[in-house]
Amino acid sequence: MSETTELPWPVPDTRFRHWAGRFEDMHDLVRDLVIPPGLPQPAESVLTTARELIRMSYYRYEFMMIGAATSIIAIEAALSDRYGSRGTLADHLKKAHADGLITEEQYDLLDSCGRPIRNEYAHGDLTHAVLTPPLAVGMVRTSITILAQLHGAPGPSAP
Repeated sequence: MSETTELPWPVPDTRFRHWAGRFEDMHDLVRDLVIPPGLPQPAESVLTTARELIRMSYYRYEFMMIGAATSIIAIEAALSDRYGSRGTLADHLKKAHADGLITEEQYDLLDSCGRPIRNEYAHGDLTHAVLTPPLAVGMVRTSITILAQLHGAPGPSAP
């Protein structure tokens, strides 16, 4: 009979000490990441997971990067549904920008920051990279806004 050891309970990641003193403070950090009603269930599920990964990053800082990457993957899936499976995320972002589906600011954030994060995550190169909480929250907020626009759901209200 093999002996099993219990995993330790999570402890706060010391890298988070500048952003949140207690786990309860994480609720304030993600409070405005409200998933609008009317999204298809897969999009709602992915965005909820992205938000919760950011909240749980209090215990593992890298979860923030994974949460942001997860939200970008949801955008990629929605744009592939709209434009077809041919083409890359970069191609679809350019088309969405040209079609007025995303703003210049959204395009810049997704293309310059979101796409590289998604690529590193999808190809297994993302190991210990981190984002600041405001950037990760901003990416997930942008993903929520864009998915609400693409699916005709009411968008989140501005903070």
